[in-house]
Amino acid sequence: MTLTEYVQPVLDKRLPAALLAAFLLQTAGALFWAGSAAERIAALERTLATDQSAIARVAVLEEQIVAIKQTLDRIETKLDRNQTNMSSPANIARNVRDVREGDPDFRAP
Repeated sequence: MTLTEYVQPVLDKRLPAALLAAFLLQTAGALFWAGSAAERIAALERTLATDQSAIARVAVLEEQIVAIKQTLDRIETKLDRNQTNMSSPANIARNVRDVREGDPDFRAP
């Protein structure tokens, strides 16, 4: 028995043609919807990948800003200390020694 010989009696007796057409249209619609949903998901995944790289760059920048703030605080502390202690020759010598030891590229004039 072939497929058409089997389907034809079923169509005649149990399923009207309109109902079969409705099933086919619903199936086609579901497949179309699934395809468009897959495309939307793929677009969202691409956007997420781009956002993740931006988030990583922002995290690196935040770490660099923290390091810059710490360096600035250290410089400000040294400047404050130098302004209050610059009167005595011993303090001036100590400050010069600190600069020479802390800066490997320092060359005395």
